[in-house]
Amino acid sequence: YQSLDAIDGKQARRTNSSSPLGELFDHGCDSISTVFVVLGSCIAIRLGTNPDWLFFCCFVGLFMFYSAHWQTYVSGILRFGKVDVTEVQIAITVLLLVSAFCGTAIWDYKVQLIGLELKFFAVVGILCGTAVSCFNYFRVIFGGGVGKNGSTIAGTSVLSPGVHIGLLVTLATVIYKKSTIQLFEKHPCLYVLTFGFVNAKISQKLVVRNLLSALNINQLEEDSSHSKLIAVKTEESFLYIQLLGYRFVVSN
Repeated sequence: YQSLDAIDGKQARRTNSSSPLGELFDHGCDSISTVFVVLGSCIAIRLGTNPDWLFFCCFVGLFMFYSAHWQTYVSGILRFGKVDVTEVQIAITVLLLVSAFCGTAIWDYKVQLIGLELKFFAVVGILCGTAVSCFNYFRVIFGGGVGKNGSTIAGTSVLSPGVHIGLLVTLATVIYKKSTIQLFEKHPCLYVLTFGFVNAKISQKLVVRNLLSALNINQLEEDSSHSKLIAVKTEESFLYIQLLGYRFVVSN
């Protein structure tokens, strides 16, 4: 997955065939696969024995993915650090290989010297990575956007995307803590998948907004089917794309 995730963009750049639609499809697939990668990793190291850590690690992964596109929405550039998504995917691969060859029970082994199970070393790594990523993302976000008066590329407040992810995380946390039937503890996979797909949808909406703002949009109106009709200037002629509730009319 890590190789395929990187090869398509590299090939597109080398052949000069990259396009906004290709980027949207790439990040759209990533937004869905991230849910399974995060959940699978937590299962592999048996975090289900500690629901609080399972909840944190799953939702912090979803939040980081959204935040990456949030800072892109503000700055107009998708930034990657020296240690970023590729290194995270390699680390996850190592965790999965350890579980495959040694069994998942190895993560319950307690290090006698400090009295902690091996799985919590993985959690510490997640905490450190989250802290560094949050610092980098929000330094860009609070540093002001490239739009007018420091706004986003769409001319909106740099904090506006935080409403959507904030509502999602708040709702997930409230249900987790207040559920009388222990919904998360009894059905953690279904719980994470449900909120994960919601996160994928709002992330893709943000990606769409990023791409539209980067293009030369010359018309925005409502059509008879209540889909948003957007005409954009590119080299192609009259290409219609129905995606995520938007209808794109690409004209020369």
